[in-house]
Amino acid sequence: MDAFYASVELLRYPRLRGQPVVIGGRRVEAPVAGDDGALQFARVRDYRGRGVVTTATYEARALGVHSGMGLMTAGRLAPDAFLLPADFTAYRDYSARFKRAVAAIAPQIEDRGIDEIYIDLTAFGTEPARIARRIKEAVHSATGLSCSIGLAPNKLLAKIASELDKPDGLTVVAPADLVARVWPLAAAKINGVGPKSARRLESLGIHTIGDLARADLGLLQAHFGRNYAAWLHAAAHGRDERPVVTQAERKSVSRETTFERDLHPRQDRAELTGILVALCDRVAADLQALGLRGRTVGIKLRYEDFRTLTRDHTLREPLNDAAGLLAASRECLRRAPLDRPLRLLGVRVSALHPVADVAEDPAPWTQHQLSFND
Repeated sequence: MDAFYASVELLRYPRLRGQPVVIGGRRVEAPVAGDDGALQFARVRDYRGRGVVTTATYEARALGVHSGMGLMTAGRLAPDAFLLPADFTAYRDYSARFKRAVAAIAPQIEDRGIDEIYIDLTAFGTEPARIARRIKEAVHSATGLSCSIGLAPNKLLAKIASELDKPDGLTVVAPADLVARVWPLAAAKINGVGPKSARRLESLGIHTIGDLARADLGLLQAHFGRNYAAWLHAAAHGRDERPVVTQAERKSVSRETTFERDLHPRQDRAELTGILVALCDRVAADLQALGLRGRTVGIKLRYEDFRTLTRDHTLREPLNDAAGLLAASRECLRRAPLDRPLRLLGVRVSALHPVADVAEDPAPWTQHQLSFND
């Protein structure tokens, strides 16, 4: 979906179309009517606190604002942007609408969260582009929103293709298009190559996906380790054997973010706290949109040297609320070394159960503190 949360808000506040709009923060008030009856909107420049950007319109993104950024930073980049609170109830409703519209046409769906899915169109034979156009029309009819579709032989290339013509794009990338369409793109366009990896590649003279495809595997292994180097090499050549995993086979729900710069758990505690809160909000929204709860909450940390650590915490009762996820994530963090800079943070929920199968627990978590490493 195109700038999903922001697009839902623009349906509610159409006068903001074409304007830079930022969604997120804590304790952000919804617009209220002034004495003249006109709605009064908050501005990002007036925000004070540790909140982070949940999403932003394309106009705000053009000014440098992006998801996971601190709102105080966003206020320096786009001070006049309008600021709205996140409304996850509305986002879950629109998420369900767009997924039902897709499933009515192409039911082989891998649900990747509240605003993204993979669809296996193999059964439609030689006319997948026609089906993709039908899907776009159905989604717009059901929601009033646009989506961008990437059509390709595998998930990795489809993800890249879906980003090429946003918003409202339909982009086909066939195997014969790899050299002309994909190789000229920046290496960071590969989903899984974060800002620090991209900078390290650039220091080696590897700027584009084509450069990465032509790079010596031994050189990549020397700088990134055997496993990540092998994945980089395969991805640059457009190889991805992962199947589309249908919702019935889902084992976990997760969100993660790679930072623009390494963040230290102590010196950058406030920023990391905001990112952790935002990740828990998003995972909770994904779980609720899927009608699931989970008993095992995990965190994923990737350190500056690319070493990755995970910690899990299993609960007495499954949950899908942001406050409970945050409390459980903090339990995991207590068992993780937090003395080195981090480049990635993730939150994951597994041992999933449909909500209908779970007895209500009125208060599985009675208290929590919004701190990264208390």
